[in-house]
Amino acid sequence: MYFCPFNFWRLPIDEKTQILDFKFGDVNGDGIFDSVYLIGEKNYGEESSFIENIKIVIVDGFTYALTTIPLKSNAGYNPRLFLGKFTSSQDISLDEIFVSIFSGGSGGMSFYYIYSYLDNKINMLFDYEVFDEEYKYTISYKDNYKVQVINKTLKNEYTIDIEYKGLDYLSEIYDENGKLLKPLEGYVVPVSGLYPVDYNGDNIFELLSYRRIIGKYNADSLGIINLSLKWNKDMYEVFWENVSIYGRDLDNIVV
Repeated sequence: MYFCPFNFWRLPIDEKTQILDFKFGDVNGDGIFDSVYLIGEKNYGEESSFIENIKIVIVDGFTYALTTIPLKSNAGYNPRLFLGKFTSSQDISLDEIFVSIFSGGSGGMSFYYIYSYLDNKINMLFDYEVFDEEYKYTISYKDNYKVQVINKTLKNEYTIDIEYKGLDYLSEIYDENGKLLKPLEGYVVPVSGLYPVDYNGDNIFELLSYRRIIGKYNADSLGIINLSLKWNKDMYEVFWENVSIYGRDLDNIVV
C-alpha cells in the first residue's frame, strides 16, 4: 500500500481498495497544491499484483472537495502517476495528470491517459486507444530479405534488413535466391511504452512512444517504431518518427 499523509482521510478506502500512487501539485490552476491519488482494488489476494477498478482521485488543496476520474481501461499491473505540464496554452504553472498501467499480457501493451483539470473541469488530452487507431501501418516482407514498414497516416516508409535472422528463419520465407515463397505480412502492436520527455528544456513535456514491429508471430520482433508527439492547440501531433532495429549478436557469428 502506498501511504501519503496529505488528505488521505478523504479517500473512499476500504479493505480491498488501496492507494497505488500519490503526487502533489496544482492541477486546477488556482495556485494551491492539490493531492492527486491513484487508487484501486486488489481482489486476488496478497500474492497477486493485479489491480482492478483503478481511478484517479483529486483532493482540492483549498476546499478539500473530492473529484474522481474513472479510467476506461482500469485494470492491470504497476499503475503509476506523473504530474507535469503537457500543454502550452496557459501561462500559469499548471500540472496535468499522466497515468500509466501495464496490461500484463503477452503483447507487452500498456494503457496511458493524460488529463487536464484546469478550473476543476476534467478534459482528456491523450487516450492510448485513440492514438493506436490514428496511426496505421503496413508491414510487408519483400524479396532479398527485406521488410517494408509504411506509416499510412504520415506516409513514411522504412526498410528493415532481416538477413541477420539466420538460415533457419529465412528458409521458411525465402527460396535460395532470396525470393519470397509467398506473400507475408507482419503487424504493429499497440503502444507498449509512452514517456514524458522535455525535449526543449522549457518545462513542457512532449511524449515519446514505442510500438513493436512484429513478423510471423508475437515473439518475432523486427524493430520498434518511435513517435514523438507535442501538444498543438487542442491535440497531439507527431513531430518526429523513426524505426529502431535490433542488433546482431556478434558472439554467435561463425567466421
